[in-house]
Order: sequence, then structure tokens, then C-alpha cells
Amino acid sequence: MAATTKKIQPTPSAYNYQLLIKHLLPTPMIYSPAQEIVYRDKVRYTYREFGRRVAKLANALVGIGVQPGNTVAVMDWDSHRYLECFFAIPMMGAVLHTINIRLTPEQLIYTINHAEDDVILVNKEFLPLLESVKDRFETVKKIVLISDEGPDVTTSLTIDAEYETLLSDAADVYEFPDFDENSVATTFYTTGTTGLPKGVYFTHRQLVLHTYTIIANYSAFKSQANLSSIDVYMPITPMFHVHAWGVPYAMTLIGAKQVYPGRYEPDFLLKLHEKEKVTFSHCVPTILHMLLTCPTAKSVNLKGWKVIIGGSALPKGLAKAALDLGINVYAGYGMSETCPVLTVANLKPHMLDWDMHRQINVRCRTGLPVPNAYVQIVDPDGKPLPHDGVSTGEVVVRTPWLTQGYLKDPEKSEQLWADGWLHTGDIGYFDAEGYLQVTDRLKDVIKTGGEWVSSLTLEDIISQHPAVSEAAVIGIPDEKWGESPMALVVPKTDYKNKVTEEELKGFFKRFVDEGVIPKYGIPKRILLVDAIAKTSVGKLNKKELRKQFGHSA
Repeated sequence: MAATTKKIQPTPSAYNYQLLIKHLLPTPMIYSPAQEIVYRDKVRYTYREFGRRVAKLANALVGIGVQPGNTVAVMDWDSHRYLECFFAIPMMGAVLHTINIRLTPEQLIYTINHAEDDVILVNKEFLPLLESVKDRFETVKKIVLISDEGPDVTTSLTIDAEYETLLSDAADVYEFPDFDENSVATTFYTTGTTGLPKGVYFTHRQLVLHTYTIIANYSAFKSQANLSSIDVYMPITPMFHVHAWGVPYAMTLIGAKQVYPGRYEPDFLLKLHEKEKVTFSHCVPTILHMLLTCPTAKSVNLKGWKVIIGGSALPKGLAKAALDLGINVYAGYGMSETCPVLTVANLKPHMLDWDMHRQINVRCRTGLPVPNAYVQIVDPDGKPLPHDGVSTGEVVVRTPWLTQGYLKDPEKSEQLWADGWLHTGDIGYFDAEGYLQVTDRLKDVIKTGGEWVSSLTLEDIISQHPAVSEAAVIGIPDEKWGESPMALVVPKTDYKNKVTEEELKGFFKRFVDEGVIPKYGIPKRILLVDAIAKTSVGKLNKKELRKQFGHSA
């Protein structure tokens, strides 16, 4: 029987407060209007000026014809301008399309036309990429240039305006309207390993609820890495990638100092971290590895830098290397479809006094569900499994901020939301403390000898060998077992031409003897390589690796 609830009619004149992105801005303007927002070594201004520039951008976009419901795309490095777009575009009732700047031309034009972009704001450095598809635009009406060097540029594109010129000519007051909180605020496209990119979309209500939730998760619970308004934030996750994990909205709300690094250059990132006294960042494992292996890492003080690792599993070897330099590293988990945050590996209070070796096991967990996130593991029939550290199934989720489907793709949307739960395509288990551990993607798990072997577990093991800088594990065809594991290993510089395949296989055998993996979990082949293929957002590109080594994607 359906529940009966009591409803009260609101007073006709009562204000119907909608959860809109515009309501995130007044708080920092009250608490910290003089706090800084920094872009590389080029721009430094206050939140007060940021508010004025957001209004100017809205007025400028209206001036070139943007109306509520239009889609405005952005192609830029992480910058103060991108942060302005995060606010001004959805606040005026338009849709912000954050374009992945690493897409192929075919993928790029598909996303531009599929999203029905009306205006594109494009950094000068990406003009050649946009030029390559300009003759195939279906909806684009205006192009706005973004440049650190000014409006002069040579291009075959028709440039209708330049960003800073537009803002300089615009009024600095804009009355952002009220509208339905379920209006779409943002859209972007997943970097799926098969087929064309899939469009996801998020509403104002979803982004606001996600913002308050991650603030609660990062700030309210005593853990190893609490955040507050005195932190200095620098994203090292591209702003086109799931709104830089939603963190810019949260750090703006609490009025923290923000530092935007532009193009990711390891040496510059580390020096900017030191100069601006950065205390909090987030990135994928590849970026952290890039920073740790940069020579500058030996000469700058990294102690106390809180860094969340997401996008891929955090290997214990990489975590130890970061912790040894004083970086307070831990894992988080989410997807493009989930806005993205679902879990964070916060240590519980009773774990804070553990030795670092014991803590690493928790810091590298997929994490505890954040407030308002229901995360379950289910068997093939959709039945929940116990939290016993053993029972493994697919991870399914419900939160108020999950995409409600794929843009213009009802069939894949139904698959995503089968039985009323969003299906992540990940498999994992919960331990008795309530921590989720994702053990693999369904498509990446290695099926050998009638059992599943986790590629992530094998990567985590080999990462702990002192000679290993980076590693990836895939399944390759095996006549006897169906599949067998194969590892690609990038040795540390000091170990090149010194470590051998047999030595690394011997390292795996230790974990067989301890019962961590079965004997057929030892990779059949271990290739020592100079580099490993990555996706456009820095994840290991296992589809490409499987294709390269004779396996279907």
C-alpha cells in the first residue's frame, strides 16, 4: 500500500526557493570578498572582482545573442575564466557544455553537434582542432576567442568576439533569474572505451546538492584530511572532466583561495604549489605519478598537501611514494554519470593513530559512501550482498545527483538505470567497517580457469615492487585457461635494464604463498616498457592495450 503523506498548501506570497547555482555565490561575497583567485603567474583577483566578472560574462553573452536554453561550450585549460563560466552560463539559464579538449576531431564534432552548441568559447591553443571540423558545424552560431596574449590571432574560423574585450565592454551587474531547479545546468561527454561518446547532463538542483554533500563529507567528519575555508585549492583534474569533480563549486561556496594552473606541466605545478602554499588538490594516479617523478619534487616542500586520487584505483606503491614525501594522499570514487563523488577513503577516528603501513590499506580503499549516497553491491539477480569483505558483486547506486540518463539515447539510459539503480559497471565488495573496495571493471576483470582475477589487485601488487614506476594488467587469450594475465611495467629510472621479468614474477609468487591471489594470477607475460597507453583523461587505456596485444576490446 502506498504511503499517505500530509501536505500543506504554501502561502501564495511565500518565496519558492529553488536550488540554483546562483545561490552558491552570496556566501563567499559575505565571508571572504577579499580572498584571492589566481591563474598561473598571470592573473590574481578577489572574490569581489570574481562576482563582477561573472555578471559581466552574463551580460556579454546576452549581447552576442545567448538566451536561456541555449548551449554554450567551453574549450580552455583550467583557468579563472573557466570558473567564471561554471557560474555565469548556467546561472543565466543556459547550458554549459564542457568540451574534452583531448577528443579526436571525429569525437569533437560529434559532441558539438549532438549537444547542439550555439556558442563556443575556445582557447587560442585549440583553434587548430576546431578548425579541422568547422565545415561540419550544425548549430554553432558564434565563436569567442580565449587568449592570454590578447585578441590578435590568425585562423580560418570566424571569430565573433574576444573574451576579455567582451567583458571590458559589459556591465558588472546582472539580475540572474529564478527558474525551475530541475533545469539542465551542464552537459559533457563520457570518454567511453567503445562507440561514440555518451552525453550526460546535470541540473541545478543536482549540482547544488552535490556541492553541499562534498563539503559535509570533506569537513564534518574527523578524518586524516579535513578541509575548510583556510585551505588553498588547486585542481589537477581538468575542468572539462565532471566539473573538476564538482570541487570548484564547493571551494567557491566556502570562499577558499583558489589557484588555477592552466596547462599541466609538472615542474610548473610543483612550483605553483610551493609559491601559493597549496594545501588541497585532486587528480588521477597518472598525474600524481608524473609529479612524484618530476625532479622538482625533490626540492619543494610537499608536506601536508592533501590530495584525493580518483578516476582509477590508487595503487599502494604510489600511495607509499606520495606519503614518503609528506603528501596526505587518499582515494575517492565516482563516474562521469554520478556527478561524480560517491565514496571517499576517509579514515575513521580510531584509525588515525595507526601506523602508516596499516593506514595505507584504508587510504587505498575505494572509500566510505558520502552523505545522501546509497551504494550497494548486488548479485546477477539484483539482490544485495552482505558487507563481509568477501561477497563480490556489481556496484549500484542512488543519490540525488546522478544523471537521469544519456542525452538522446533512451535505450542506453534504460540499461544504465535498470531496476531503479544506476549500474556502474564496476564490481567490488564492502568490508565490515563499511568501506567499498572496487576490484575491477566488469569489462577489465580477467576470466581465467573459470574464475575472476582482478586486474586492479594485480596492479596494486606489482606497484609495491621497488623497481616499478607504473604498471597495467590486462587479460590476453590463453588456449588452456581462456584468458591469462599480462602485465606491462615501466621501471623506475634507476632500475632500467636491471629488473627482469622473472624477478617480477617471483614478487607475485609471494602473494600467492600468502593467499592474496591464486597461482594463475601470476602474469603469464610481463613486458618492460617505456610508457603505457592512456585515455584522454589520463586513465590506463586498457581497450587500446587489449587491441595491441591480440584481444578484442
